[in-house]
Amino acid sequence: MDKSTLPDPKFIISGAMHGSLRHDSAHKHVTGTADYIDDLPEPADLLHGALGLSDRAHAEIISMDLSEVKATPGVIWVFTGKDVPGVNDVSSNGSHDEPLLAEHKVEFHNQPIFAVIAETREIARRAARKAKIEYRDLPHWSDIDGALENGSPLVITPMTLQRGDAKGEMENAPRRLKGLMRIGGQEHFYLESHIAVAIPGEDDEVAIWSSTQHPSEIQHIVGHVLDIASNAVTVNVRRMGGGFGGKETQGNQFAALAAIAAKTLKRAIKFRPDRDEDMAATGKRHDFLVDYEIGFDDEGRIHAVDATYAARCGFSSDLSGPVTDRALFHADSSYFYPHVHLTSKPLKTHTVSNTAFRGFGGPQGMLGAERFIEEIAYALGKDPLDVRKLNFYGQPGSGRTLTPYHQEVEDSILERIVSELEESAEYQARRNAIIAFNRDSRYIRKGIALTPVKFGISFTMTAFNQAGALVHVYQDGSIHLNHGGTEMGQGLYTKVAQVLADSFQVDIEHVKITATTTGKVPNTSATAASSGSDLNGMAAYDAARQIKERLVAFAAEKWGVPPTDVVFLPNRVRVGDKEFPFPDFIKQAYLARVQLSAAGFYKTPKIHWDRAAGRGTPFYYYSYGAACSEVSIDTLTGEYLVERTDILHDVGRSLNPAIDIGQVEGAFIQGMGWLTTEELWWDDKGRLRTHAPSTYKIPLASDRPKIFNVRLAEWSENTEHTIGRSKAVGEPPLMLAISVLEALSMAVASVANYKVCPQLDSPATPERVLMAVERMKKA
Repeated sequence: MDKSTLPDPKFIISGAMHGSLRHDSAHKHVTGTADYIDDLPEPADLLHGALGLSDRAHAEIISMDLSEVKATPGVIWVFTGKDVPGVNDVSSNGSHDEPLLAEHKVEFHNQPIFAVIAETREIARRAARKAKIEYRDLPHWSDIDGALENGSPLVITPMTLQRGDAKGEMENAPRRLKGLMRIGGQEHFYLESHIAVAIPGEDDEVAIWSSTQHPSEIQHIVGHVLDIASNAVTVNVRRMGGGFGGKETQGNQFAALAAIAAKTLKRAIKFRPDRDEDMAATGKRHDFLVDYEIGFDDEGRIHAVDATYAARCGFSSDLSGPVTDRALFHADSSYFYPHVHLTSKPLKTHTVSNTAFRGFGGPQGMLGAERFIEEIAYALGKDPLDVRKLNFYGQPGSGRTLTPYHQEVEDSILERIVSELEESAEYQARRNAIIAFNRDSRYIRKGIALTPVKFGISFTMTAFNQAGALVHVYQDGSIHLNHGGTEMGQGLYTKVAQVLADSFQVDIEHVKITATTTGKVPNTSATAASSGSDLNGMAAYDAARQIKERLVAFAAEKWGVPPTDVVFLPNRVRVGDKEFPFPDFIKQAYLARVQLSAAGFYKTPKIHWDRAAGRGTPFYYYSYGAACSEVSIDTLTGEYLVERTDILHDVGRSLNPAIDIGQVEGAFIQGMGWLTTEELWWDDKGRLRTHAPSTYKIPLASDRPKIFNVRLAEWSENTEHTIGRSKAVGEPPLMLAISVLEALSMAVASVANYKVCPQLDSPATPERVLMAVERMKKA
């Protein structure tokens, strides 16, 4: 190639928006040089904290003798709920139903009752086990069945979505069926457990380093328990070793305990539970029991759906209200229900309160909908994919676009996504080959399924759909970026930095990514609901816009040109017929006293929601996708392999295709774990027995599909005005893993010649698959 035809390298933007740039910390992750909170240099005189946990699921505290705990050499202080300076509560929703330290009653096994502060972490943990607590046991239940049998109260007012006349249409439908589906929970299993370090400051001030997705909530909660104003609390987060929703509210407890001890003892405090304690004392994905009735016709078209979604919520409300709400929002999956009645039932149980988890109730709602489709398909002897296509939402004007919550689906690309994947994955030919294989195979059976995804993007709590960013441009042309989003490995910092690099047309190396801190950007929303890039990218863009407008006005006045003649080019600025390197241009602007700093802000437009009425527009747009998975099962043992998965996923116009593909792959594997291997189990005393890697099985590298083809729908572009016309990618791909459960179901159904729906609950462990096979043999 003639190198003279190539552009000057200094005029090429490195890492601009829509480019496949590596994660800013990727090289640090793999070399072990990325600093997490436990890696930071420890302050002088640092003390360590440990939790004193209950050994009852539900009981009154009759007496508590902590004398041996306090007498342990190296223990500095032991405190209980009575020692909390402010309010002894860390509830995230203002319900005041989640004590920081239980005082009179415990409501789940391993609930924190007291805290120990000692010279070392080992001393604190050993001392915490010496407490002598007398209880009076109370009745307890740890699952949905127990809650229903005992008339358990609801942790929050349930929600109902309805449209049309579900009851009347059900009676008139040509066919009807009823069923139950049990959907298991899931442990977050982030690599970095919860951790918080608190350093006392002057007067009422305290600085917190927390592994949290919601720094502003930590700030609020710490102020709450210390009885001080939020302006006295500064929360810092550079990176987390994973979050997945488990660090949206659950970090409150550890930060609050560290802050109380720090201010009381006037020494730095660190709380870091071990894996067992973290799993036992923090919330998980909600279990669900879906009780459904479906009315449909002989073609498989749905006429009516009536379903109740009961959830194991735990002892307090936490985020169970919005989680069960979102389950109803996604109970339609990708399908139009002409008549529908959906109700949530958020049940109190004597277990740790369940919380946010990637998808936030959406996966459970969608999984139920795919069961509806599967039931209809087996009842009619049809390919489930044909029934799916028949019930897809239609295009505007079709009369098949209104959701159960009365929002119009105006941007559906379901048919194109599914048809493209069906063709590229050779679904029909492979399904026919699998049916032929199963006909002749005695012990090994195969299954294949192609399932769609439609996932609404936005916080359903309207106020959370806002973000801020702070951008400084320094005299040398370097740029400082800070925003309210947190980095948990998903590449948010990199994407927002790309937005700034693109805005100023500079190499991304000139953009310094700095830790999220409540001292720079206030009132941040949690990095959740897949909205991190949407919100913070637009806020950073707004800050850049303000600075650029000032720079354009300065240049137009100084050199006497129209504002339209001031153009930002790669690493330089053209003003009329002159060009200046970006640093030189910025230096001149500084000398002319141009403000080179701005606070950007963004709020999502169009959305609104009336929960009581069950109506509104809770989502700004939808993300779509589809996955085709093939499995093999051993009918003698229930063991199985995922042979192949093909994915086509919609992220709009990708901000960073390399990062987005990684998010799709990771979400699929995590979803596959939820649906196949990750089983939570409590014993009859209410004790979580799957509380460590030895008893809780996350997917291994060897569990991934043998053939794993992942593509982004490169032709897609968000019809709404999002940053770069991109779409969210964090949560939607998790639900692509439903294709694995559906493929397992087909393999099991082959035992009964596909005449009976296996009704395979999740997680579909080998034991459950084997039991389903045995049921099919008797069908």
